[in-house]
Amino acid sequence: MPEAIAQQRYARLSIFLHWAMFLLIAGAYSCILLRENFPRGSDLREGLKTWHFMLGLTILLLFFVRIVVRFLTAKPPILPTPSAWQMHLSKGVHLALYTFMLVMPLLGWTILSAEGETIPFYGLKLFPLVSQSKAFAEQVQEVHETIGTIGYFLIGLHAAAALVHHYYFRDNTLRRMLPGKR
Repeated sequence: MPEAIAQQRYARLSIFLHWAMFLLIAGAYSCILLRENFPRGSDLREGLKTWHFMLGLTILLLFFVRIVVRFLTAKPPILPTPSAWQMHLSKGVHLALYTFMLVMPLLGWTILSAEGETIPFYGLKLFPLVSQSKAFAEQVQEVHETIGTIGYFLIGLHAAAALVHHYYFRDNTLRRMLPGKR
């Protein structure tokens, strides 16, 4: 494969992590939304909540892997180069998405800790981040839900921007992150 073509796409690991994070986030959102369809205390509802927690913690773990990979691999240029305001907006949205991927799992972990619940992670029981406090858990829960709502808009904006760049500006923004053969 010619070097010029390889440099027009992200590294395979970056592409994998991008789409894995998308699937994990979609899964976490799905679990917490689907649980509303089942009665409180039912096994299925509790299972969906547990999966929500575990997927969130997996996102947290992969966030750190993703940061390391981001700094160790090359970022292919967007061709043709977008305007300066588009690049600034892109950096802002990416920063917000990375903040989202870090903060949301930490808030969820904090909620469980403050509620005195065990923190499940694929058979492990993680340590609490804070001491038990029902009032604090409720405050953090409100913040978690608000940021969760903002997350829908951030993810939507990110996806819409990729599509606008692909279909309107006709640059390689989207193609740089698509999986498949190079």
